[in-house]
Amino acid sequence: MSELTLKSEEELRLMREAGRLLGLVFSHLDQRIAPGVSTMAINDWAERYIVDQLQARPASKGQYDYQYVLNASVNHVVCHGIPSDKQILKPGDIVNVDITLEKNGFIADSSKMYLIGDVTPYAKRLVDKTYEAMWLGIQAVKPGATLGDVGYAIQQYAEKYGYSVVREYCGHGIGREMHEEPQVLHYGKRGRGLVLKEGMVFTIEPMINQGKAKIKTKRDGWTVVTSDKKLSAQWEHTVAVTSSGVEVLTLRDDECLPIEINQ
Repeated sequence: MSELTLKSEEELRLMREAGRLLGLVFSHLDQRIAPGVSTMAINDWAERYIVDQLQARPASKGQYDYQYVLNASVNHVVCHGIPSDKQILKPGDIVNVDITLEKNGFIADSSKMYLIGDVTPYAKRLVDKTYEAMWLGIQAVKPGATLGDVGYAIQQYAEKYGYSVVREYCGHGIGREMHEEPQVLHYGKRGRGLVLKEGMVFTIEPMINQGKAKIKTKRDGWTVVTSDKKLSAQWEHTVAVTSSGVEVLTLRDDECLPIEINQ
């Protein structure tokens, strides 16, 4: 990973714009993701919108030899689901769509869960609690806090509801490169780890499993699934440490601040 760098005001301005554009991509997809749609169609819609409408670059395409614009992770797929014409979304599915976008030399990274048709209460609860856990992690970000504070906030909330936190994957610094320092664990202890400073920019992207935390990677070398085949959910935002707290650079139009969470 690239070394940890503090972003200047100008760099933050450019990252804010990349994040705004990425939010527009999700708004574009919101009207299209539905039963009967393939995950490859989602990929293609996103690519055309990013390139043709936003004059931006889909940053995941070509990264680590990956051929696609996004990951689409359905049901028990934890992350890195490969888009496919054969994977057709059906009522009851949950799917995480994870997209990166580069504009003016800076990258934004975000993911969103979609509920396809009517889903079970158990699936909706997992998706909702994962979203809330991410926000508790975001709300822990401020100068002088630690990455352990962020991980602790996420872990204690997820485990309170009987879920488990995936430990093999984490958030990451981001800027001119998709993956920079620091690594942002979604579990931890208060007061431990790197002390946060104004100008740091990183992702918070917890992967929360309905069952056990154990995962495995399929033979394609990309797709990560739960070992017990129970559901997994993930949400992600790119955030910046400010002088007074945190700014969410990839906030979407369907999100209103502050996020109220009853713990």
